[in-house]
Amino acid sequence: MSNAVTARKKGGFLAGTANYLDERVGVAGILKEFGRKVFPDHWSFMLGEVALYSFLVLLISGTFLTFFFQPSMEPVIYDGVYGPLKGAEMSIAYASTLDISFEVRGGLLMRQVHHWSALLFVAAAGLHMLRVFFTGAFRKPREINWVVGFVLFVLGMAGGFTGYSLPDDLLSGNGLRIIDGMIKGLPVIGAYSSSLLFGGEFPGEAIVARLYGLHILLVPALILVFIVIHLFMVVIHKHTHYSGPGRKDTNVVGYPLMPVYVAKAGGFFFIVFGVIMLMSAAFTINPVWNYGGYDPSPVSAGTQPDWYIGWLDGALRLAPTHLEVTAGGVTWAWNILLPMLVGVGFLVVVAAYPFIEAWVTGDKREHHVLDRPRNAPTRTAIGAAGVTFYAVLWAGAATDLIATNFKMSLNQVLTSMQILLIVGPIVAFFVTKRACLSLQRKDREIALHGRETGRIVRMPHGEYIEVHEALDEFEQWKLIDFKAYSPTLARPNAAGKITLNARVRAAFSRFYFEDRIMPVTQTELDAAHHHDSPAVAAKPKKAVTSAKKPAPKKAAAKPAAKKPGAKK
Repeated sequence: MSNAVTARKKGGFLAGTANYLDERVGVAGILKEFGRKVFPDHWSFMLGEVALYSFLVLLISGTFLTFFFQPSMEPVIYDGVYGPLKGAEMSIAYASTLDISFEVRGGLLMRQVHHWSALLFVAAAGLHMLRVFFTGAFRKPREINWVVGFVLFVLGMAGGFTGYSLPDDLLSGNGLRIIDGMIKGLPVIGAYSSSLLFGGEFPGEAIVARLYGLHILLVPALILVFIVIHLFMVVIHKHTHYSGPGRKDTNVVGYPLMPVYVAKAGGFFFIVFGVIMLMSAAFTINPVWNYGGYDPSPVSAGTQPDWYIGWLDGALRLAPTHLEVTAGGVTWAWNILLPMLVGVGFLVVVAAYPFIEAWVTGDKREHHVLDRPRNAPTRTAIGAAGVTFYAVLWAGAATDLIATNFKMSLNQVLTSMQILLIVGPIVAFFVTKRACLSLQRKDREIALHGRETGRIVRMPHGEYIEVHEALDEFEQWKLIDFKAYSPTLARPNAAGKITLNARVRAAFSRFYFEDRIMPVTQTELDAAHHHDSPAVAAKPKKAVTSAKKPAPKKAAAKPAAKKPGAKK
């Protein structure tokens, strides 16, 4: 009895608590299994962690702001401490935003933290998706997880838009006015949908309260649910890792979650939190007191939304004018519908791309080893074209600022952007694909003949050669460990007919894999080192051997000189 009590006391509070939980819910087995999960170590894997930690900062700062913000559009006369707006009529939402900024202790800092962390969350999520795309991490069995990540990115944009629309200032009001115009551009249902959303004619008196409910309840809840699903799938599927010796599709090379990654993750969270706090304290963002309350009567120029919404604004600005068509008593405003269709189509292609590539390649294997972007030239070129398309639309949201700051004609800037929107992605595709193929050829040359050293050696028969440095196993494996796909042929089905689906798939397969560089085989490596260029391959070995020969002789001579002395 006394021994049991003594043992319990020696265990301490934490051990006792752990034992209490384990006896009731079995946490030991769960933690033991989960703690053994291996995660590879690479800097690019931290992009997803940055997004996760930014979202945690969003929750903390947003909870603080919720205590003081009042989501009401009821007009009041401002009587706060900010002198330039004292006595001005504004909504309660805007007045409470000013109070948070100037009267609540730490309120302005929390507003800045919330805004900067929102920008960082979307940016990190976008970069994380680009990393997944260019390395092929979306392939089987992670196609669904790609869709989950895509939904998280869209929810991040939705959360950002509903958030910066809450202060009811001039900038956010202009953004809502654009949304109202887009909704009213929908044929037949546009006017009814706008009235339903805004509670009457724009701007109404209900939109801020409705957006507030979406911003603090629905959107964060959905983001939390999809983050849990995303992380659960990461654990189920194993983490991907980059190519290297000993790294296969059947294993994961890295460190266990506990205690290594838990400690690193905790430290990294505070680094991210500290960077956000530093930016928030040093750089002002969204100074709503400079804009004033929203007034729908004047038209403001030079206003841009946050960067992640800018590409949709740019699509509206770059759409050709005079595209309205009247049919069946309904006006079809294609200058509004076309940008909406382009935006939705772009997002659909991004979400469906893993399934498109799987259909083209016909690859049903599981992939846990990541591709180098250069080893998938067509995919990398498609990604570069998509990034260029997005970038041009994003830059299109600032056509007025480009024209005024550079003293250019607005029409010329618009026309240039419209041309670049079509030509830019095509040029980016071909340049990127050619660059990837060239890099593959260089990798092949290095794998076969070694790395150039710049050292010229004269052979006994008078020939001059450059000595190549042999690669170690890790570098060589990285250059040759990839699978090159071949174009598939349109084959007849069981009925002996070549279907349209087979022809389309064969055409896409030729587009993907007609230009390709095959990986180096072991036979080619042996031939390169022993037959094709014996002087180049053997010279470094001779040089190394001759350089090392004097050392062994001296080392052997010293013991020989000491032996007689020792005998004496």
